[in-house]
Amino acid sequence: MKSLLIVSILTLVGSCAKTKYSTKIQTIENNIKIVDSATIMQYAKTITASELKDLLYTYASPEFEGRASGEQGQKEAANFLKSFYKTQNISSPIKDSVYFQYIPKSYFKNKTEASENVLAYIKGREKPEEVLILSAHYDHLGIQDSLVYHGADDNGSGTVALLEIAQAFKQAELDGFKPKRSILFIHFTAEEIGLEGSRFYTENPVFNLNETVANLNIDMIGRIDKTHENNPNYLYLIGTDRLSKELHMISEKVNHTFFNLKLDYSYNDEDDSNRYYYRSDHYNFARHKIPVIFYFNGEHEDYHAPTDTADKIDYTLLERRAQLIFGTAWQLANKENKLILNESM
Repeated sequence: MKSLLIVSILTLVGSCAKTKYSTKIQTIENNIKIVDSATIMQYAKTITASELKDLLYTYASPEFEGRASGEQGQKEAANFLKSFYKTQNISSPIKDSVYFQYIPKSYFKNKTEASENVLAYIKGREKPEEVLILSAHYDHLGIQDSLVYHGADDNGSGTVALLEIAQAFKQAELDGFKPKRSILFIHFTAEEIGLEGSRFYTENPVFNLNETVANLNIDMIGRIDKTHENNPNYLYLIGTDRLSKELHMISEKVNHTFFNLKLDYSYNDEDDSNRYYYRSDHYNFARHKIPVIFYFNGEHEDYHAPTDTADKIDYTLLERRAQLIFGTAWQLANKENKLILNESM
């Protein structure tokens, strides 16, 4: 009789805890309101397929020699990114004009020469110490057997999307819509050799990681994988709910309100054999309990091949995906409070 009573009490306590948790989740979801709806779309529309195409045809050209970390092509790519930000009057967070975060040769585990992350920054108007990081790696595989590995999708697509997103935020700032929080745009080097650029940043952060509210990481968003050949209006999202269910809800709300892409969470499964959650730069932020979203179109026949060229990118789709990321970033940069972490629920 005593044992039965204990079991009954435990069952009741467990049931109540589950109900309270479900209620809290529902309350969080109900409290998510889209801010500045018309303004979001006004500036999202400045991200265009034609500008993305112009940037990517240059960025994935033979001129940059496949952008292998530490090699001349990567240096040329870094200077291209720096020049873009200077032209747009988007400053660096490092003494305003130092766009490169230098990484010495001694840091790398293999024989890679010294390299650099590229950083640009828009300061927040109300909470400048709180920082939203948008990222994309800009390196690729270089030249192998005399063949240039252009990396148009991997990760030229993410690189030029980040440039266009930064340009949209800057135009909004110039028009009087400065974000509440600061936004840091980081182009990471050395992703292809083990996420080394992002690891270096998280070990040597320009801004306190405790004040970094989230990382939205873009790695391959210009192509269509075989799974979605008949329904290309999609994007894989990975990591959205692992550290903050609120982040997942905000992402869903932005998409449903404006873009209606099919958000595919197949690779967010913790048992995913591909382990994509651990394979791009967002993971170094997740390791520090910073909520992340990894945007990804899936692998295709040109993945890590010299045939990953700019002519194979779907620029209309790239535009739409970049606009979704911009809209999500706008919401995160302008929401009243930091994201609610799962561990605090």
